[in-house]
Amino acid sequence: MSPPLALGQAVHEVVESLSTVAVEDRFSTSLIERLAIPWEKVSGEKGGFISEDSELTYRTRAENMLRRVMSHPGPLKNLAVKIYQDLPSYYLSEENNIILCGKIDWLEYLPDSDSVHIIDFKTGKIDEQDDSLQLPIYILIASHLQKRPITKSSYWYIDRSDDPQEVELPSMKQSEDKILKIAKEISLARKLNRFKCPQGNGCHHCRPYEMIIKEKAKLVGINDFKQDVYVLDTQLQNEETMSSIL
Repeated sequence: MSPPLALGQAVHEVVESLSTVAVEDRFSTSLIERLAIPWEKVSGEKGGFISEDSELTYRTRAENMLRRVMSHPGPLKNLAVKIYQDLPSYYLSEENNIILCGKIDWLEYLPDSDSVHIIDFKTGKIDEQDDSLQLPIYILIASHLQKRPITKSSYWYIDRSDDPQEVELPSMKQSEDKILKIAKEISLARKLNRFKCPQGNGCHHCRPYEMIIKEKAKLVGINDFKQDVYVLDTQLQNEETMSSIL
């Protein structure tokens, strides 16, 4: 856990919760008020905040994002499709015992085509890379766990943009082939207990885990998915890039 991750977790929880509320009631309560309970989950050391001033800075950013959403609700004022699983999942390959799971931020219902628009909310400062696996995973999950076709996908950088940014919809077949190939590689590595980093000497994805193993992190709680949550020693934290949930 780190402050940027804490901010993102709280904002996502507020915005995603709107999909279970009737369209006409979604903004009857201020999103700033709705932030109180999610923020309590990450307040203080639980969110990796090293001071009250640091926490206030991030909470102010979170509130500003929610004010933007209230002022420019866009697709959030339209009908939404809801997948009723805490963590949506399905068998990507029963033969290989591989389950694909992922939590999709928002599925907008498009009545004219009886189809679905996948929207992923972004609270960070860096744009999603073109080779990201996120949308390929989302399109597979959304296609298998609800009946309507996926016809549109977007990222919404709510820290700086009033509207979602549409991106090219990944091919279903290519997405499945790509994700299954990687999943099989992961499965094999686990069976052999041999993990070779593609970067050679390791990369920023592994470093938080390495710090935990070296006992340079503190266990601060358990999240909603029953996962242990750690924060790194403050002198090792880089608030923009080094964050992780175990």
